[in-house]
Amino acid sequence: MIEDDIKSTQSEARHLDDFSVKQQDLEKPIPKYYGEALLSAARNDSSILALSADLTAPTETDLIRDYLPEQFIMAGIAEANMVGVGAGLARAGFTPFLHSFAVFLTRRSFDQIAMQVAYPKTNVKLIGFMPGIDSLLGVSHQAIDDIALMRALPNMVVLEPASPSDYQDAVKAALAHHGPVYLRLYRANTHSSNSADSPSWEIGKIRRLSNGSDAVIFATGLMVEIALQASQELKKYSINTTVVDCASIKPIDIDGILGEISKRKVVITAENHSIIGGLGSAISEIIATNNIARPFFRVGVQDCFAEGGSRGFLFRKYGLAADDIIKKVKQGLAN
Repeated sequence: MIEDDIKSTQSEARHLDDFSVKQQDLEKPIPKYYGEALLSAARNDSSILALSADLTAPTETDLIRDYLPEQFIMAGIAEANMVGVGAGLARAGFTPFLHSFAVFLTRRSFDQIAMQVAYPKTNVKLIGFMPGIDSLLGVSHQAIDDIALMRALPNMVVLEPASPSDYQDAVKAALAHHGPVYLRLYRANTHSSNSADSPSWEIGKIRRLSNGSDAVIFATGLMVEIALQASQELKKYSINTTVVDCASIKPIDIDGILGEISKRKVVITAENHSIIGGLGSAISEIIATNNIARPFFRVGVQDCFAEGGSRGFLFRKYGLAADDIIKKVKQGLAN
């Protein structure tokens, strides 16, 4: 089965050398953070339906399939059709969550999303897994333009949580918003936990994760952790940086972002996406519209396609590593 092959490939893609993994984490199964959050919500709300485009295990919807089969629909390898079905179900009063890899969900069904979800504001939740260049499978499976596509659609909310520990809040936020939501997710390869003093997570708001006066790094998704690593390393050079989690890419927190920029000397954006049309573009639009003069750098995929490989290898080769953020901060402060 295609699904079994993809599941096996996904397992192989969870490289242990990319981020530190504790031995005890290897000895127990990794929780399905998103799947468990959706299952919990669905148990309390029978209107929630999970649709899968033949990627049930990789999108963690196998939990709904196994425990709430009456709330699960296998749409097959037909993403555009799945969007149409989801839009119809939403009009009938259901809350459909549509699942596939991010690149398939957004590119293959863009017209259907625009005409059947965004334009009529149907209450459809689009869940795209394996975003950016985080894939062994190469160009065909790498979503480097999905934020740009979804962000350009009127009425569409675009979210990318920084950590699987945020997925429960993200699911709750998506449910609380009556209308289209695109949720960009990656699967965990280690156990994750929220910090006790972690700021609250909500649509339309940023979260400041560290505070420094020299530079501000606006990051989203996987790049939040890397930005925090860069921030720690920069302290060795007596450079203090603010790291901001921009999980809500649309609507974006204009006032919060302007407040952070006003206090810093250099502005950096970091995203696992093309520098064109994503978070970097959103921040640059805010800077330009408000006539702000600051050294500004975008860390992300530099308008190119990427080969397949491990996360660590790809991020280093295509300029998404902590060292790349560090270089940009230093460059900005040197100007």
